[in-house]
Amino acid sequence: MIGDDLILKSAQEFEKTCAHLKEQFTRLQIGRASAALVENIPVEVYGTQQPIKAVANIAIPDPRTIQIQPWDRGNLSAIEKGIVGTGIGLNPMNDGVVIRIPIPPLTEERRTELTKHVKKLAEEAKITVRTQRQDIHNGIKKLKDDSKITEDEWHGLDEKLQGKVDIANKKIDEMAASKEKDVMTV
Repeated sequence: MIGDDLILKSAQEFEKTCAHLKEQFTRLQIGRASAALVENIPVEVYGTQQPIKAVANIAIPDPRTIQIQPWDRGNLSAIEKGIVGTGIGLNPMNDGVVIRIPIPPLTEERRTELTKHVKKLAEEAKITVRTQRQDIHNGIKKLKDDSKITEDEWHGLDEKLQGKVDIANKKIDEMAASKEKDVMTV
């Protein structure tokens, strides 16, 4: 049917939104070391901005430490400056060869703060889904207005679209609940 490509497009857009939310959740500091916390932090090296993962090896020697070893030792201070400049609360230690970042345990206050942030990220994802839904809905309505589809087809496509929205919102809710549980687990 003529509007099915719009429904397929909506499903793909909703999936991208969920993938982006998942990526944002991996960047949250939850008391364990993870390369995702630092790998995309931009640093000024060789006259351009590059993510840390492009100029250094990132390792996790133990559950509470991130170790960054640049391929060029001249970039140590730039990497350290980039990490401090992000404002994510990490305190890098430069020993002249590698940068070690200890991950402090989370306090109850920080856990509550992170839970609120998880909810905020989930709500932003839902807003994105609603915006995408409205765009697709307008496309379907235009097809009806241009007499390319019938009234019944329009209602059928609108129901399919709403089904895709419901699936995306459910997935977002499940991801948020899982992350909240992960944050609150001591």
